[in-house]
Amino acid sequence: MAEYRLHCFKESGNAYKAALMLELCGCDWQPVWVDFFNGQTRGEAFRGDVNEMGEAPVLEHQGQRLTQSGVILDYLAGVTGKFGPRNDAERREILRWILFDNHKFTSYYATLRFLFGLQKTGETPVTEFLRTRARGAYGIVDKHLAGRKFLLGDRPTIADLSLAGYVFYTEPTGIDRAKEFPNVEAWAARIAALPRWKHPHELMPDPA
Repeated sequence: MAEYRLHCFKESGNAYKAALMLELCGCDWQPVWVDFFNGQTRGEAFRGDVNEMGEAPVLEHQGQRLTQSGVILDYLAGVTGKFGPRNDAERREILRWILFDNHKFTSYYATLRFLFGLQKTGETPVTEFLRTRARGAYGIVDKHLAGRKFLLGDRPTIADLSLAGYVFYTEPTGIDRAKEFPNVEAWAARIAALPRWKHPHELMPDPA
C-alpha cells in the first residue's frame, strides 16, 4: 500500500491541488476514486467513514485523515519540506492567497465551470453572475503576477498550487484566459513546466 492515499476524482480541481502537490514532491501515493457524479460523497457511508463534510479530496497518511485542500497542502508542505514558507511573513502571505483562492478565485470559476462547462446549463443569470465574479478574481491575480514568476516571487509555493487547481481544465466557461489574463496564462505555463507536473486526468484516472 502506498504511503499516502488520496480520495479524489479527475474532474475535481480541488482534488487536483492535493494530487499535484503529492506528485511534484515525489511522494509515494495512490488515488482512491470517488464516484462523485453518482452521489458517493452524499451517501451515509462516505460521510460516516471518510469525510463528514461530504467532500473530496481526503488525504490519508500515517493514521490521519485530512480534508480541505488548503489544509492538505499545508500539511504536505510541512511533512515534505517543499513548497512551504521560509518564514512567518511568507506563511501569512501563503495563507492570504489560499484563503482568497477558496473564497473567490477557485470558488466562482469552479462553480461556473461545473454549471456551464459540465452540466451545459447555457447562459443564465447565475452563470453571468459567476463569470463576472470570476473575471474580477482573475483580474486581481493577473495584476499581482505582473513582473512576478509566482505569487510570492521567484519560487512556487503551495499558494500557487492552490490557485492552479482549475487552470488546466478545458471545459468552456465563456472566459478567454489567454486573451483576458495573459499574466495568469504565463504563470500557468510555468507551473506546467515544473518537474513531475502532470495533467489532472493523468494524475487521477478513472478506475479500470
